[in-house]
Amino acid sequence: MAWPNTFRRTTANTVKAWDYTFDVTPEHPTPESMHPLKFTYDTLAEKCYERLNEISPPPNKNLPRNNGQFTQDVKEDEKKAHRDLYVILKEHHEEDEMLSNLWKEVNTVPDWVDWDQIARGQDVFYRYGGANLTGLAYQSLLGGMGAARVAETLARTGGFSTKVARRRLYETTQHILQCTKSLESIQPGGDGWASTIRVRLLHAAVRARIMSLQKTRPEYYNTEEWGIPINDLDSIATIGTFSSTLIWLSLPRQGIYLRHQEILDYLALWRYVGYLIGSPTDPFSTPEKAKKTIESLLYHEIRPSDTSKILANNIIRSLENRPPIFASPDMLIASARWLNGNDLCDALGLMQPSLYYSFLMAGQCTFYMVMCYAYRYIPYLDRKKINFLRRAFWVMIVDSQTGLEGQETFFEFKYVPEFSTVTEMGEGYVGAREGTSIETRNLRWLLCGVAGLGCVSYLSAKLVGVVGGMVWG
Repeated sequence: MAWPNTFRRTTANTVKAWDYTFDVTPEHPTPESMHPLKFTYDTLAEKCYERLNEISPPPNKNLPRNNGQFTQDVKEDEKKAHRDLYVILKEHHEEDEMLSNLWKEVNTVPDWVDWDQIARGQDVFYRYGGANLTGLAYQSLLGGMGAARVAETLARTGGFSTKVARRRLYETTQHILQCTKSLESIQPGGDGWASTIRVRLLHAAVRARIMSLQKTRPEYYNTEEWGIPINDLDSIATIGTFSSTLIWLSLPRQGIYLRHQEILDYLALWRYVGYLIGSPTDPFSTPEKAKKTIESLLYHEIRPSDTSKILANNIIRSLENRPPIFASPDMLIASARWLNGNDLCDALGLMQPSLYYSFLMAGQCTFYMVMCYAYRYIPYLDRKKINFLRRAFWVMIVDSQTGLEGQETFFEFKYVPEFSTVTEMGEGYVGAREGTSIETRNLRWLLCGVAGLGCVSYLSAKLVGVVGGMVWG
């Protein structure tokens, strides 16, 4: 929740963007400076994607058509074909100059990469693991749907119908977990490194497909208004939602503040991921640049559309009463409102839950604050917690039967844009809740927080009384 700061000075340059207040400076990116980035993109990956299609043409009819909530079963889709563009690139990069250029680029480690710092950045993710996952789901992803341009691209893939949105969320989380699994995983040849290249080629595939359809039917995608799909500005925003948004919005709204060194380390990790994925990296070269970039994007780019409303509500409906947290729709929306603010959630068409669920969210924040702050000051416990969450998150997201069922995604081009592909408002999960809801834990911690606050208030009053008695005799 964005708590009001009564000590903040307001100037002529103070602006408010969706319950976030900041002062505009000459160093903030302007709409004029950001506009050209909507029309530049990762041309190297797109040319390589075309070349890979020539080397290994995609099988016919291997890709599903996703219309609204009636998307066919994802597992059946995945059985139809398996074409790993990363493997094809790895096997044929010596045969083609374009492929060789891409392979050389991703295997070249920039001078600014410090592997010790990257490893520390990976630890930061798990040190605040629960709060980070909450921020990624309800602010980075759901709140990010407020960017109308991005929402239009996602809607054309059909991959955010209620039937597949949950799996899409898990696949994205798998990529994050691979990038933070170990230092070896993000270094050249590692699993996280390879998955990032797969995502880069997937972006090229989606972009090429949408532009191909747009050439046939210009009204299908408005490039003049929205820019090229998955452009450089979109890539910067994506890396920013995984890093800057967490650091300066999601975590503080949950009562958690990173230390300066942790900010440097975490940004360094995602700057390198951005480099691998073909994004401009200079906006993340310093904390000051990263913060100003995400503030400008929040102020100028978040403009929810009707499509934004559909996608945001579909995310809520795909998660309601589902494992691993079994949260009710009210609890999910309370989480979204706590992290994004009421203004943005109203614009996204999310309902207003009762005050009870906001109190439960306060209980959840109490839990995160106690767990995060208590562990981070004791190195032995900090390391033990980080190692535990590395294993636990992987089991929960990838290995468990309620996650990806042990089937790691290879980020294939499954959700293919078509003229007939639209994403409609879907129905929520129908069925009995099969496990204990996270709401029970949040209620316990809310009561603990209230009890703790009461004890502190009582002891403070007693102390004041004792001191007052001594002073006044």
